[in-house]
Amino acid sequence: MGANIVETIKFTFVKMQRRPSYKYILMILGLPVYIFAFIYFLIKKKNDAYFRIVENTRADLINSGYKENLQQELKEQLLRKHEFFNEKVSEQELSKQVDKLTTEKFEKAVLEKTQEQLEIQGVKKVTFIESFQSLLSNPLFLILSFIPGLLMYVLIFLYSNPFVKYVFERLLMTIFVIFGVVVLVFTILYLSPFDPAANILGETATREQIANFNRIYGLDLPYLTQLWNAVTGIATFDLGNSYAGNENVAVSIANKFPITFTITMFSLLMAIAIAIPVGIVSAMKPNSFMDYTFMFIALLGLSIPNFWQGLIFILNFSIKLQWLPATFNPDNWVSMIMPVVVLGTGLTASVARMTRSSMLEVINEDYIITAKAKGLNKSQVLWKHAVGNAMIPIITVIGLLFGGMLGGAAVTEKVFNISGIGSYIVDKQFIPDIPAILAGVVYVAVTISLVNVIIDILYAFFDPRIRSKMKHY
Repeated sequence: MGANIVETIKFTFVKMQRRPSYKYILMILGLPVYIFAFIYFLIKKKNDAYFRIVENTRADLINSGYKENLQQELKEQLLRKHEFFNEKVSEQELSKQVDKLTTEKFEKAVLEKTQEQLEIQGVKKVTFIESFQSLLSNPLFLILSFIPGLLMYVLIFLYSNPFVKYVFERLLMTIFVIFGVVVLVFTILYLSPFDPAANILGETATREQIANFNRIYGLDLPYLTQLWNAVTGIATFDLGNSYAGNENVAVSIANKFPITFTITMFSLLMAIAIAIPVGIVSAMKPNSFMDYTFMFIALLGLSIPNFWQGLIFILNFSIKLQWLPATFNPDNWVSMIMPVVVLGTGLTASVARMTRSSMLEVINEDYIITAKAKGLNKSQVLWKHAVGNAMIPIITVIGLLFGGMLGGAAVTEKVFNISGIGSYIVDKQFIPDIPAILAGVVYVAVTISLVNVIIDILYAFFDPRIRSKMKHY
């Protein structure tokens, strides 16, 4: 077991050296271990036959007068060249050119002669990576270096497992995406023509009051300073206070985001439960009455705007029939039905059409025809071969549209008077309340990024080809 761990560390370490990004990250995380390994390499280098041969070759060439002859030859060549082109060069400049060319050609000659000696004597050059690898083969070194190199070894173990590495890289990418979102959103808000101080304090505010407001919230600082404060605040989970009402942004987001996320998740589950079976049935009976009916309803679902659908639902199911409450109430789950249906209608229609299209493409593939020829019944062909292969584009669409639902929930929230993250961001936009907007957008961005990580993992679950690529990645 211990030997397997040592071999895994060695193999993974060498593999990571081929990727520059991981190579430098390893060096940073395991700096104390790298320093010790470098000292060990220098000691080993002094006793290494390769470097002795290099030094002996260099000394032999110098003693033989090769360097002086080369220098004189290059000087004459340069003089003839400058005379031919009628170029006037000072003695100092000529000397610099000769020295540079002499050093380059001499070192090249040393390497060529050294290579000949190495081939004759069968000696191999010792490298830093090989020295480090030999240290990693020693269990005692691993034990002693475990604490100072803990982060480095954690990264090596993460890299050794292709699936964990795949997820880790996607999560790491999410951090960069969030950073980009923060920079972009902050820059747009900074360039906004709206003045937070004037909008909050009103038209009657004096210059002194506006200046004091800007000083309190740091709005009088340079752009880069404000951006740095925003980025560090997000990184340290210190979201600060909003300009309007001086409320704690983290508390406000924590109260509002779960509402939007819950409605969005129920809408997603509704879409999956309805759209995928409908799409499969339509694909299995193409151009039938059922197919035309389902796709016509799906086209209607794509064409109807959310706000209009929400108002029609309120007029009919709340005012006229009085079946459902017109506004959302967290304590009454029935009030969630209309917002969930309205928000999920577009997703349901899109997923149904994509499922039908993907299934129609798959069921005409050669392997499906082969499965039928082998005598498998319709059910086996459908669930064992067709559905799994058709799910990749469907999963992609679900992931993309989920982000649109989460980010675009503001319209539905306004119609049903839902105090969620979407309406919160919209309300703060026209101030503009930078801390509140940034926090809200980052929450949405993090959620969308994590959903996309799950989508990437589902790719591997449904498609064995992707699993195979991940193992060799």
